[in-house]
Amino acid sequence: MQARRESELSALQNEILEAVATGVPFTEVADTLCRRAEALAPGANCTIASIDAGGFIHPVAGPGLPRSYGEALDGHPIGPEVGSCGTAAFLGIPVEVTDIATDFRWKDYQDLALPLGLKACWSSPIKSREGRVVGTFAFYYRESRGPSDVERQLVDTCVHLCSIAMERAEVSRRLQHLAYHDQMTGLFNRYAFDEIIAQSMSLPARSFGLLLLDIDNLKQVNDRMGHSVGDALICEVARRLANVGAGINVYRLGGDEFAVICSDCDDAENMAELAGRLLSQMEQPYEFDGNTMLLQITIGGVLSNSDGTSADLLRQNADLALYHAKQTARGDYIHFHPGLRTSIQCRTEQIALLDSALNENRVFAHFQPVICMRRAKIVGVEALARIRTDEGNVVSAGAFAMGLTDSKNAFRLTGCMLEQIASAMRCWIDEGLELRHVAVNLSTVDFQRGNLEERLRAPFEAHNVPLSFLQIEVTENVLMDQEVASQVARLRAQGMQIALDDFGTGFASLSHLRDFPLDYIKIDKSFVDSLLTDTACSAIVEALISMAHKMQIGIIAEGIETAEQAARLLEIGCPLAQGYHYARPVDGETITTLLRSFNGKVSPPATGSDHVRNSA
Repeated sequence: MQARRESELSALQNEILEAVATGVPFTEVADTLCRRAEALAPGANCTIASIDAGGFIHPVAGPGLPRSYGEALDGHPIGPEVGSCGTAAFLGIPVEVTDIATDFRWKDYQDLALPLGLKACWSSPIKSREGRVVGTFAFYYRESRGPSDVERQLVDTCVHLCSIAMERAEVSRRLQHLAYHDQMTGLFNRYAFDEIIAQSMSLPARSFGLLLLDIDNLKQVNDRMGHSVGDALICEVARRLANVGAGINVYRLGGDEFAVICSDCDDAENMAELAGRLLSQMEQPYEFDGNTMLLQITIGGVLSNSDGTSADLLRQNADLALYHAKQTARGDYIHFHPGLRTSIQCRTEQIALLDSALNENRVFAHFQPVICMRRAKIVGVEALARIRTDEGNVVSAGAFAMGLTDSKNAFRLTGCMLEQIASAMRCWIDEGLELRHVAVNLSTVDFQRGNLEERLRAPFEAHNVPLSFLQIEVTENVLMDQEVASQVARLRAQGMQIALDDFGTGFASLSHLRDFPLDYIKIDKSFVDSLLTDTACSAIVEALISMAHKMQIGIIAEGIETAEQAARLLEIGCPLAQGYHYARPVDGETITTLLRSFNGKVSPPATGSDHVRNSA
């Protein structure tokens, strides 16, 4: 009997832990746990409740009781006489009530329980790793009795599983918050902005105003007073923008650029009035660390009902208005009009620059190493496009990024890079240099144009390089397209490795790790930047690394720039790293020299799970 009981508890534990690890929502995990517990303890009704930071009860699961029972308890404060659950949460110890009808702790709640035939209740507190009560796990009985020894063992297991599941749910909530909020200012971020603009512009009847603005002279503040003062100035501007009033949402798009969406602005006069209020918010000097600074912003604005037919065009027109304001009316506001097309010329020039470079074979690959930190070896490289000018100068991707907005250019660039990657890989294999993968970024255009599998396979077959050496990097936003996700699955089935790039900066969700066919996660540079200064960020990175190991997914930290960041990542178990601390992107000849210096004989490329084992 004891052996069977232990087997049942082990099966329960494995089922719940697997659900937690694969990102099943906590409400579903709690419901499953209650149902399994009730099956193992006949005659008991199980409930799980969470306790928020303010000490209020929120029922999560109770499949054996009417929904009205949980609804009646929702929002009640915990206390010394709040039934079994509220008292257990208040005292932080289990509370056994064998007779609800006579127990003083139930005097205000008997009318809820007794009509349902509930006569006894045993509740245990669920605690976080730090010892804070975050929930309760309870057994209700329809007879006046306490728990059996078998039920005590079952509840011990369930409370422990609840603690794990609630902690993971909290990490997921933090990730979700981080995905849509700027860490420095607490405002909504660029991804939240992109999502709301796209949704708003898709509505048949839309009427809102969009203002883009940035801070004037921030570079001078950073150069003269230091980046800590500049960061404080950004936060102060964010605070003042957020205090303008109701009816607006404020977003930090990155650096010193902000966006304001006003649902009440439906004409140019309203927009000008709102811009005036934003400008007036900056009139008071800002005192920080003994420095007095004058805040100044410049604003460009558009109206959704007249200045753009799509989200992209509306944003582009707002950019044009802001650009013109910075050129001609710094510290003031300019509303868009069709004549503000100077930046279109810049885009046209970049499209032409990339097009001519592709025509004249002046596009080539630079490679940035991916390092196994523990063994100080190069295990992979990421290929990055560069242009060589007629004068022999090397132009990085930032100088022709707008050229990639042309789908033809983007498509041709991928083909050019694939040929160079396959050729370089053939040379490294022939020389006996060890390298597990070469990564290349694919855009939405690559998936939309069709015949992607053939385009990827052809250059590698021509150079007799196994496809298992090719690592495809895609962002979360690209994978949100179900058709793209299906193509990614097919690529992986052919032996290619799949990496989720910039994880946590798009529509971040732990469910992505379950739903999409992944071999690697690349932790975005924004996480690494805040790793040593932001406790929440550090906890999230640590949780991601732990989760990746358990799910046998490789994990790479991007953008490492300091030895301290590298040391911390190594300490918390991150095996692979990429960033300027190790090496900047270099040409093929230089990366070959690095491979000769640090690596040895070729070994077969690893899968994600092998990668975790071999590079830790």
